[in-house]
Amino acid sequence: MTVVLAIAAVMLAVAALLALTRVVMGPTMLDRMMAIEVLIAVLVGGIAIEAAYNKHTTTLPILLSLALLGFVGATSVARFAAEESS
Repeated sequence: MTVVLAIAAVMLAVAALLALTRVVMGPTMLDRMMAIEVLIAVLVGGIAIEAAYNKHTTTLPILLSLALLGFVGATSVARFAAEESS
């Protein structure tokens, strides 16, 4: 189980690092916002892995709040991009 946890943590860290480079180097605001959405998804995955490993459900409200934040953020970015292109 510890090996699986280490592999998952490394994969999440690599995904977060790549998303951070896209936030810094992104040529447009849309690229940066999508990278932030990926960071939120990585954060949700990390917290979910931690909750599953420690076998507790106290972080469920945090997971739901972050998922809602990601959904609202993606929706508002899509709406902003649609208004900007027309």
